[in-house]
Amino acid sequence: MSNKAPTLRQFQDRFPTEDSCLEHLMRTRYGARHDCQGCGREATYYRVKARRSYACEHCGYQVYPTAGTPFDRTRTPLRDWFFVMFQFCSSRNGVAAKEVERQLGVTYKTAWRMCHMIREYMGQVDGDGPLGGPDGIVEIDETIIGGRVTGKGSGPQIRSKTVVMGLLERGGSIKTTVIPNVRRATLWPVIEAHVLRGTVISTDELISYRSISVKGYRHMTVNHNKGQYVGADGASVNGVESFWSALKRGINGTHIHVSQKHLPKYLAEFEYRHNMRQTPHLMLDRLMASFVR
Repeated sequence: MSNKAPTLRQFQDRFPTEDSCLEHLMRTRYGARHDCQGCGREATYYRVKARRSYACEHCGYQVYPTAGTPFDRTRTPLRDWFFVMFQFCSSRNGVAAKEVERQLGVTYKTAWRMCHMIREYMGQVDGDGPLGGPDGIVEIDETIIGGRVTGKGSGPQIRSKTVVMGLLERGGSIKTTVIPNVRRATLWPVIEAHVLRGTVISTDELISYRSISVKGYRHMTVNHNKGQYVGADGASVNGVESFWSALKRGINGTHIHVSQKHLPKYLAEFEYRHNMRQTPHLMLDRLMASFVR
């Protein structure tokens, strides 16, 4: 079985009409038959003409497959929503709202809203389970997104920059979070919240990580100042730095600028794409099958 991502032609064959998209939502969320909330009997539901709803065969009670999904109360065709989700899953560097505006012929406000809601949904589907374990190794690193460097005052100063912390389990998932600074009081609680005790933690020589072993972790470091990228004990942060590289290519090349307010949504998008990198053929299917009832 091929693990390649679906092509545009395959997507179009799967969802050729608006009705096929609504039918997919109905079958995914409710199945072929389910107990009616109106009359309490098991029923088959039939499509209501001119509405995005299905009615119970016994009492006529209606359910709306789009309720509680990113498509709730939207006037934008479901096929457009599904197409943008397809784009998000088939692109490595993300999708710009201006590109969605051009391709769908919608307003920029509509395109921007669609993209942000899909990013939030990708973060929900990706989940937030713990990393590591007795046999696990988690790489931890920080990077700076956005802003500019000025020379005013006592030497160069960083303005309007956002610090992001990344925790990557080797062979597993990555988690990112926006943090105010890289002090110990900021970094340690994030590690404790996401990494299981007993895990081997691999970091650089940042002083804030020193003594983290007192929290029940095994700690190894790599010294970049000495030109070291992989330590004798296997210490490195190459994996998480590779993620930073992909993230910044997407932000700088596709989005040009990302505000601090909305940065967590973009992080969620790139996390989902990274965590599904070994199974690109399931990336879209997972989104399509994850609508909660």
